[in-house]
Amino acid sequence: MDLRQMEYLVALADEQQFTRAAAVCSVSQSGLSAAIRSLEDELGTTLFARTTRRVEPTDAGLALLPFARAMLAQATAGRDAVVRATNELSGALRVGAEQCLGIVDVPSLLERFRRRYPLVDIHFTQAGSHDLVTQVRDGELDVAFVATTDHLTRVSSTELGRWPVVLLCPPEHPLAASARVDWTDLRDLDFIDFQESWAVRSLNESSCAAQGVGRRVRCTVNDVHTLLDLIHRGLGVALVPQHVAAKPQAAGLVSVQLPQGSMPQWVVSAITGSPVAASAPLLLEILEAELRRPVVDADPRQLQPSA
Repeated sequence: MDLRQMEYLVALADEQQFTRAAAVCSVSQSGLSAAIRSLEDELGTTLFARTTRRVEPTDAGLALLPFARAMLAQATAGRDAVVRATNELSGALRVGAEQCLGIVDVPSLLERFRRRYPLVDIHFTQAGSHDLVTQVRDGELDVAFVATTDHLTRVSSTELGRWPVVLLCPPEHPLAASARVDWTDLRDLDFIDFQESWAVRSLNESSCAAQGVGRRVRCTVNDVHTLLDLIHRGLGVALVPQHVAAKPQAAGLVSVQLPQGSMPQWVVSAITGSPVAASAPLLLEILEAELRRPVVDADPRQLQPSA
C-alpha cells in the first residue's frame, strides 16, 4: 500500500463515482481504476461494490478507510514538520474569501503572511461562499473564509464569529421609523439581494420561507457597495449582516431589527480541505493571534471595515 493508493481510496469513498474521484485526484479514470484494482489484488479482497450508478465501499473498504485517512494526515504532518524545521517555507498558498466579511480583514491578513513568509506564492480568489466551499472541497483552494454553515461535511471548519441579520432601508421608507419589525411587515416589499452563490442570499431565502414571507427580489448584485448604493437610491430594501449596516457607505440608511426570537445569524468560518498546504495552518495561526477577544462579543461599529 502506498500514499497514492490511499488518496484514491479516500476520494472514491467520498465521491462514490470513478469519474468524479479521478477529477478530484487529477488523474485519469483508468489510472485510478487500475490503482484500486491493484490495491484489491494486494489485499486479496474487494474494497468497493460497483454498480452502473455508484460505487460504495464494502465492509473491507470501510475498515481500511480510517487508516487511509490517517496515513494521508500523517504524511501531510510530516511535510509540514520538515518545512517548519527548515524555516524556508515556500510553495503555493491558495486562499479564497467572500467580500466584506467584516470579522476577518483578508487583504491585511495576506499582507502579514507575505511579510513573514516571503517565499510562499499566494493566490487569492474572491467569490461567493457556496462557490468557495466547492473549491475547497475539490482541492482547488487550501483555505477559504466563508459565511455559510451549509455543505461543510467534507471540510474542516472553524467558526470565527457571527452577526445577526437586519433590515436595511432608506430613511424615507415606511419601516424606517420602527425599532423592530415583524416578519409580516416584509411581505410585498421590493428587495435587493446578492447572487445565489452568496451564502447570505440562501440565508435570507430560507429565513423568509420559514416565516411564510414571499419576497420580490428586484435587484441582484455581486458587490456590497452596489447593494448599498441601490438602497440609497430607493430601489428597495435588503436583509444584510449587521456589520454591513455599519459600513461608512451605509451612512444615512436605517437599520431595523428583525424579530428577536427568529433573527437569522450570519456565521463566518475559516475552512480547509484535506490534504492542505503546509502554509495554510500558519495563515490561520496569524489570524488567531490577531483576534484578541471573541468576535461574538465585538461591536460591529468598532470594526475596521474590510474592502
